[in-house]
Amino acid sequence: MAATPPFRIKTISEFHQFRGLPKPEHPLVSVINLKDVNEMPAGEVTVIKDFYSIAMKKNFNVKMKYGQQQYDFDEGTMFFMAPGQVLRLEVDRKTQINQSGWMLLFHPDFLWNTALAKTVKNYEYFDYSVNEALFLSDKEETIVDGIMQNIHSEYHANIDQFSQDIIIAQIELLLNYSDRFYHRQFITRKISNHQLLDRLETILKDYFENDSLMEKGIPSVQHIANALNVSPNYLSGSLKTLTGQSTQQHIHNYLIEKAKQKLSTTALSVSEIAYQLGFEHPQSFSKLFKTKTELSPLEFRASFN
Repeated sequence: MAATPPFRIKTISEFHQFRGLPKPEHPLVSVINLKDVNEMPAGEVTVIKDFYSIAMKKNFNVKMKYGQQQYDFDEGTMFFMAPGQVLRLEVDRKTQINQSGWMLLFHPDFLWNTALAKTVKNYEYFDYSVNEALFLSDKEETIVDGIMQNIHSEYHANIDQFSQDIIIAQIELLLNYSDRFYHRQFITRKISNHQLLDRLETILKDYFENDSLMEKGIPSVQHIANALNVSPNYLSGSLKTLTGQSTQQHIHNYLIEKAKQKLSTTALSVSEIAYQLGFEHPQSFSKLFKTKTELSPLEFRASFN
């Protein structure tokens, strides 16, 4: 099946038109009952939306793809997309969708001049892959549905001077609860997350022991995430829950241990060690080393004499 070019949807009104829905009651925010979206044409559709999307879906018998990750939504799940992300829908034949749930759409302009406009980018799960969706417990689903009912009621009420502030407050509440529920998911999925940590340790160990540093430089968080087949933010979120440290901190830990080994067992200069560890500038290496150990590289070396 040939892939079609990305279809960019700039406004919420365009999205309603794209999915055969009535015009939204507000140009910058919309609450959609997914029972009203019950049919998908056959083929592959790649969509880029210029607004935020939060959905809680059940019985969604369509394959969804984000990047190289594919996922079948066959139970209650919640997922988040920020403006500019690419979502691919794959339908083998014209499909009648018996899905339930809801979708909340809000344009960045809706948040203009509010505190949430500055903090919405701090919710890292907007950058998670589709296969890293949030799985809600029954209790959590009840909480989320209650918040959505509040937004829905306000959305369908007569718009007045208070409407925007009330809806934004409910959106922020929804985002904060989602943050809490993702943290819970990291904890309750300990087996898969510990397997992720084990694979991370193996990848870093191999990278640092095979002299890849001199050839390729210090591995980036994106490089490690790609090797693990997860999104960078999901990886860091999992690691922070398990170890209290981000992916970048794990990389730095390996760097410092490798540096300590070279400083204590070789006569290489600090500049030579920095180069072997993938640093372009020795000063950057010395600064990181002192930040992590409270000693300069030479002070650390002197402690062994």
